Amino acid sequence: MHELYKSILESIGEDPTRQGLVDTPKRAAEAMEYLTKGYRESLKDIVNDALFDSDMSEMVIVKDIEMYSMCEHHLLPFLGKCHVGYLPNGKVLGLSKIARIVDYYARRLQIQERMCSEIASCIEEITKARGVAVVIEAQHMCMMMRGVEKQNSLMSTSVMLGDMRKHSASRLEFLNLIK
Repeated sequence: MHELYKSILESIGEDPTRQGLVDTPKRAAEAMEYLTKGYRESLKDIVNDALFDSDMSEMVIVKDIEMYSMCEHHLLPFLGKCHVGYLPNGKVLGLSKIARIVDYYARRLQIQERMCSEIASCIEEITKARGVAVVIEAQHMCMMMRGVEKQNSLMSTSVMLGDMRKHSASRLEFLNLIK
């Protein structure tokens, strides 16, 4: 990958042997590896058996999980917050695992809509929860730095599954608690 970054520098008219750019192809390749590490991680390793028996039946919410991803259309970052809630069904998931699942899907080339759905489906599948809700609010550099150049735009996506979708009271409770 580092040779490809060297070619990119040459194709934009830069000299990859110039002092400030000598190590840039290597650093850019390492950065891209890190930013897309979700492709090389295992969901099983992330969850690591941190699913625990519980008689908890009330909503569990982890909000304001910072997330950073890369737009698959322009290879530019988008960043924001992810809010995850679920209605347990005999099991609760270790708290840090929810944030790790968000990162697992964010650290790939993505679109926000799909990422929101993937996180919700994953939480539902792992926990067998009665309902799952995920809301993502993010700013997209592809809208801010190029094209329309709108600096204050914020994209919101939501996915509601199970009882969070079926029962407006649960959905409204979640939405009110993440405000």
